[in-house]
Parts: sequence; C-alpha cells; structure tokens
Amino acid sequence: MKIKIAAFILLLSFSLTVKAQDPIFTQYFMVPETLNPGFTGFLETTKAGILHRTQWPDLNFRVDTDYGFMNTWLENANSGVGISVLNHREKFTDYNFTQVNLNYAYRVQLNDEWFFRPAIEVGFGNKSFGFQNIILEDQINIGLGTINPSSVDPLLLNEKVRFFDFSAGMLFNNENAWFGLSLKHLNKPNISFSTIGNVPLEMFFSANAGYEFKLGDYIDITALPYETRLLLTSNYMTQGEYSRFDLGTGLVFEKFFFGASLATNPGKKTDKSHFLTSINAFGGLQYEHFKFGYSYDFNTSKIGKTGGIFELSVIYQFDLEVKCFGCPNYY
Repeated sequence: MKIKIAAFILLLSFSLTVKAQDPIFTQYFMVPETLNPGFTGFLETTKAGILHRTQWPDLNFRVDTDYGFMNTWLENANSGVGISVLNHREKFTDYNFTQVNLNYAYRVQLNDEWFFRPAIEVGFGNKSFGFQNIILEDQINIGLGTINPSSVDPLLLNEKVRFFDFSAGMLFNNENAWFGLSLKHLNKPNISFSTIGNVPLEMFFSANAGYEFKLGDYIDITALPYETRLLLTSNYMTQGEYSRFDLGTGLVFEKFFFGASLATNPGKKTDKSHFLTSINAFGGLQYEHFKFGYSYDFNTSKIGKTGGIFELSVIYQFDLEVKCFGCPNYY
C-alpha cells in the first residue's frame, strides 16, 4: 500500500506541474513567433533561428528549453508560412516535452500605414516521463516473492502522451509599432499521464505590444549616432491561475543593442508573493546576415542561489535588402 500511495503522490505532484505556464522567453521581442503566430513572415523575407533558455542551473530543478524556427514570405499569396520546434526538459523529473508547429499568417492592408495579420498555428505535441521504475500494488506477489511485469491498477501511467494542438493569433503593425493578441491551446488537449485521467492543457493568452522610434527626432543626442533608436516592449500573459507582465526598454544602434526588462507577477496569490520577480538584462549584435542575442535574469525573490536564468539566440536573415512597403524595421 505504501508503494501505491507513493505513486499517487508522484502523479498528483506531476499533475500540478503540467498545469503550469508554457515556457516563456525573456527575448520574446527577438523571436516573437514564440508568442504569436501572427509574426510568421513578419519581415516579409526568409529567416531562421534558434533560442536556448536555461533556468536555475545551480539547483536540482534545472529546466532547459530550446526553440527553433524558420519562416518565409509568399508574395503571390500575400502570406507568411513557417515551422517551429519547441523542446522543454526538466532535470529533476526527466520530464521532456516536444512540440512541432506549422504557422500561417495572412496580411491585410487597413490603410496607408497599418496592416492586420490574422494567423493560425497547428501543432503536434509529445510529453514523456520515466514511469518505468514505478511498481504498483497489484504487481507485487508476496507469496512467490516476485514482481509481475503488468498491472491493471486504475492508476497505471503512460510514459508518453501525444496530442494535437490548435492556436490562433492576430497582429496589427506599421513601420514603428505593433500590437498583438494570441490564444494557444484552443482545443484544450488532454495531457494526463494516467490512463483514465483527463487533464486539459490550459489555454495560454498573451497580449504584446512594442514601439520603436529614433531618439534624435525627439531629443538632442549629440553624444550618440542619429540613427540610434529606442525600443519599448510589453508583454502580458496568463494561463490558468498564473499571470505575468513584462515591461522592457532598450537602445538599438546600427550593429548592436542593449537594454533591460522587468518581469512582474500581477496576480499575486498571497501577501508574501513577490510583485517583481526578476530584472532582466539583454544585449546583442548584428553581423552581416546574423543577429546574436544574450539575456540574463536576476532573481529578486528569496528562492535562494539559483544561478539565475540565461538565454542565447541566433537568427539568420537570408535577404538583408527587403524592399516592401510598410515592412517593419524594428528589433
């Protein structure tokens, strides 16, 4: 019975984990496709990239996340298409999540300045966990002193869960600003590891906005190049009982950029919850077709010595001379 109880506790704790937030990247402004499929083909050219995130490397609860993508623009169809792969791994539980998505976005010109881009995202996900070492009660034969290889216990767990996923998004943009909304997991796929369980994946809602302008058009910046731009970004996310709001700013030069953002917890659950959870510094440079980014999140809560969170990004843009009316030139 103790073994059965232990297995039930493990299942319960893991069920709480699968209801947590989707992976969130500090460099969401560098690879906005992670939040909203409306950014597919956004620059109206072909680009590809990889984004890596490591969270709390000094703890046993280390989490690694990788996101790879490629998208392009179909001028004749007035559309952007793309593919992305997300992989999420936890060291303590050996939990592994992989999802492949196909994206499609269509461009609608609203007036001389503004565009509207509705989009959809269809994906196939796979979650796995090493339950092979768990022994349930009916597998134990006390009389013979043996372990049966199979079980009919209703708590029997699957080592893998596969599911289809459907998401949608929309984006409004001009040459200097964007505003987008997205809603992931519209079909709420069942991600329970129990053979008789039903744990729907909570829908993930995000609202993101950004604005970039030349500083020289508003203030005297004799100490900086005239092309210096100021980037303002914000991103609100909610999933189930969790919410987060990021606010950031940065300076963008011809070949490099740097800045900082704040990660906040607006939906505090208790009086002891922290409103400001981290201060995130980021920077990067552009070299020919490549753009490199790095960010580090400084934890402001009292979790302990976690090692923080860092991200690395590499983006390759195939055509640097994009000639299209209304194409954004920010980030």
